[in-house]
Amino acid sequence: MTTDPGVRLSVGGEDQELSDRLDRELTAFNRAAVDAEEADFSVRAEDASGAIVGGLTASAWGALGSIHLLWVDAAHRASGLGSRLMAAAEEEARRRGCTVMEVSSYTFQAPPFYRRLGYTEVGRVDGVPGGHADVYFTKPLDPAAPPAFRLTAIVDFPADGTERALAVEEAALALLPRHGARLERRLRTGDGRTEVHLLRFPSEAAYRAYLADPDRPDVRAAGLGVRVLEVGEVVEGLSPRRGR
Repeated sequence: MTTDPGVRLSVGGEDQELSDRLDRELTAFNRAAVDAEEADFSVRAEDASGAIVGGLTASAWGALGSIHLLWVDAAHRASGLGSRLMAAAEEEARRRGCTVMEVSSYTFQAPPFYRRLGYTEVGRVDGVPGGHADVYFTKPLDPAAPPAFRLTAIVDFPADGTERALAVEEAALALLPRHGARLERRLRTGDGRTEVHLLRFPSEAAYRAYLADPDRPDVRAAGLGVRVLEVGEVVEGLSPRRGR
């Protein structure tokens, strides 16, 4: 290897001029090598007053979608906002022709969150301060949104303590919108001892996230007996596929 004696190196702190130059040069190099231009996009979340309470930045480059930054205000965490932001980003990436999404997260940040959304770990780099690692995830994007995940829940109330059990059930149902789900039908037997719920989730992953929600009360501890059936289509009633 030869060296150029006319070139000198200098090490310093942040150098905006250098960063801008590197960005321009590497962007030009990438465009010459790959017939696709990277396009940035974002998803913003605002409250009723217009204040930013969360958001993400991302990009689409050919068939590859990348999440760069994702943040949710502390007051809105565990509300499902992060999942909504990711779903919006995936939909936009899909609209731009992406077939796969990538994201990285430190082990002290949100790897479990991405796993719940269907992301698969493909590698990690150790050496992050505190014994942590940088974890890399990918997720295939289907051309169309996945079909809705429907469930029928049969809820049996205890012979005593019915009012308390009903309050626990209501608290559990109130969390459905947090996961993009809704209660489509609710039927109760004449004796008031059994209810049938037809539930709709945007995906099975959303259903699993609902079950893992730390705010979801323990319905069985309240004496509620719950049987869940997954259903395919709802046409003239329910069509059970298998028990869960």
